[in-house]
Amino acid sequence: MQVGAGDGAKIPSQLGITISQKVSKRAVVRNRIKRQLKAGFRDLLPQVAAGWKLVVVVKPSATQCSYEQFLQELKQLLRRAKVIDHER
Repeated sequence: MQVGAGDGAKIPSQLGITISQKVSKRAVVRNRIKRQLKAGFRDLLPQVAAGWKLVVVVKPSATQCSYEQFLQELKQLLRRAKVIDHER
C-alpha cells in the first residue's frame, strides 16, 4: 500500500551517508563507519521529526571514533539543525 499526502500519514525521515576514499582506502573501514552511523540514527529516530531528508558527510577523523562518539556527534548535529529537541 502506498501512502499518499492526503491521508494524514507522516513521511518518515531518511538518512543518506556519504563517505569517500579520502576517509579510508579500505571498504571494510568505510562500511563499518556507515553501519555505526545508521545504528546511531536508528537509536535517535524516535526523537527525529518526521519528513526530514538528511545527508551526513563523513570526515577522515571518523576512523578514530567509537560508536558512542558517533552517537554523540550525530545527536549534536541533529540538534544544531533543529531536527530534534534539546530537551530529549
